Amino acid sequence: MCSGCTQSKETPDCKAEIELFVNRLDSVESVLPYEYAAFDFCQNPEEKRPSENLGQVLFGERIEPSPYKFLFNKEETCKTVCTRTYDTQKPDQKQKLNFLKKSMLLNYQHHWIVDNMPVTWCYDVEEGQRFCNPGFPIGCYITKDGHQKDACVINSEFHERDTFYIFNHVDIKIFYHVVENGATGARLVAAKLEPKSYKHTNPENPDCSGVPMDINNQASGEIKIVYTYSVTFQEEKDIRWASRWDYILESMPHTHIQWFSIMNSLVIVLFLSGMVAMIMLRTLHKDIARYNQMDSTEDAQEEFGWKLVHGDIFRPPRKGMLLSVFLGSGTQILIMTFVTLFFACLGFLSPANRGALMTCAVVLWVLLGTPAGYVAARFYKSFGGEKWKTNVLLTSFLCPGIVFADFFIMNLILWGEGSSAAIPFGTLVAILALWFCISVPLTFIGAYFGFKKNAIEHPVRTNQIPRQIPEQSFYTKPLPGIIMGGILPFGCIFIQLFFILNSIWSHQMYYMFGFLFLVFIILVITCSEATILLCYFHLCAEDYHWQWRSFLTSGFTAVYFLIYAIHYFFSKLQITGTASTILYFGYTMIMVLIFFLFTGTIGFFACFWFVTKIYSVVKVD
Repeated sequence: MCSGCTQSKETPDCKAEIELFVNRLDSVESVLPYEYAAFDFCQNPEEKRPSENLGQVLFGERIEPSPYKFLFNKEETCKTVCTRTYDTQKPDQKQKLNFLKKSMLLNYQHHWIVDNMPVTWCYDVEEGQRFCNPGFPIGCYITKDGHQKDACVINSEFHERDTFYIFNHVDIKIFYHVVENGATGARLVAAKLEPKSYKHTNPENPDCSGVPMDINNQASGEIKIVYTYSVTFQEEKDIRWASRWDYILESMPHTHIQWFSIMNSLVIVLFLSGMVAMIMLRTLHKDIARYNQMDSTEDAQEEFGWKLVHGDIFRPPRKGMLLSVFLGSGTQILIMTFVTLFFACLGFLSPANRGALMTCAVVLWVLLGTPAGYVAARFYKSFGGEKWKTNVLLTSFLCPGIVFADFFIMNLILWGEGSSAAIPFGTLVAILALWFCISVPLTFIGAYFGFKKNAIEHPVRTNQIPRQIPEQSFYTKPLPGIIMGGILPFGCIFIQLFFILNSIWSHQMYYMFGFLFLVFIILVITCSEATILLCYFHLCAEDYHWQWRSFLTSGFTAVYFLIYAIHYFFSKLQITGTASTILYFGYTMIMVLIFFLFTGTIGFFACFWFVTKIYSVVKVD
């Protein structure tokens, strides 16, 4: 569909009017985003807000129509939008002005949208590169000692101490590509702006020149802010509509770092693969040959090593109920992550499709209740458990309940702060309905089929009397092994983790899903191989408690994730305020729990396959 055409050629498919929408305002110094309507900017309350999908609501996006409207190819110069007056003697007006000042102090950013495309502010950075930011600041502040904070560095006229400078004028430039094949109109391919500050002496007839609009921190009396804009149009023949986001993404030059991350991860994987291959092909081959030869000889020598524990290797673990519930929830998260990243790689969940990533993840999680119930039931039955009702209820409610409780507490804080990220009550009810009415019944169905099937058959019989485990060396004790097991998987992901945390907390656009999918595959392989290695060492030390240990070994990667998130908070972010700090760590704990279940499940399945494999090829009397 054509995005714009002149009024004389307007058709139902090609509009002359170009609408500019506004999104929430956010800051890297605060976790609390606010709706555009929370500020005293120029409003357009008559028009309806565009509908938002579930992902947009969960991410706190609040898109509203704006009073900034222009006709295609009709240029405007210094056009007035509205005038805002503040009398510091009136408490309500003083409160609005103080909120505006506080937002400038915390460097809150506008996010505007034209034709579902961010309006960007492009400026030069180091080494001659040009960065295009999909947002621009409300204003900036000069400190009492004359230090220019944030965007104040762009203009030497911003020099008054203890003064705020508001960007009350924008120069908008819209680039378009004329549609070929005889169709009328044009497609919009880019929208850029430059924020400016002017103290308009004549609000009825502004000229957009002169000194900047300054607001002294100690100012009193009446303060008048006039909001204006200019718009120009430029034909761009080289940019096609399908690639109109490229100039934003290309201004984020992180590709070489991503390749370094991949190469670093591949080296770790090759090292682990070599170690596992050596164990499987050399050590095990020799062990199995020796053991089988011993069984065939008349003077059987005493057994040693991992074969000694064959009668206890499949002994049910302690807290088998909890382990089976964790495995069910972990399977649900594992499949959800794989399918979501696969769709993202195909381009279905790009940044242009707002909220699609979160919507896809939530819907998939809800629909994957069946495999969660099935896996939990199958393993619980193989552990000898009989309380199937408790098992299926815990699978349905334990892990999702912890996540929802944390999420609800964070939402209460957002409600209390008046943030746009607070989920409306209706959406919370909808999420609960998805959970109780779809996910829970599907979990029960999966558990029904899981319990109906026979227990998993093991290649060796379990002895009635448990074997005594000998004294372990420091390296084969549970805690050192678990701590060591999480290091290598974390080493594969920590660079990718930096970009993901940047996209969440520093509001940078994340689009490198191909890299992320590759790192996901590497993480699965690394968790599996590291767990198999440590599992083999423990079995050689005659310690047969492998079930929980295999889950916790790779699951301990989540603890390193938490440590890195704490380091990131103190070293990379400028977040201030108690509420923002609580929100950061509250949401981080949700991510850590999900990551723990995800990685732990990978480790358990890898070790289960390994143990089943090696004991199935050994002759056991």
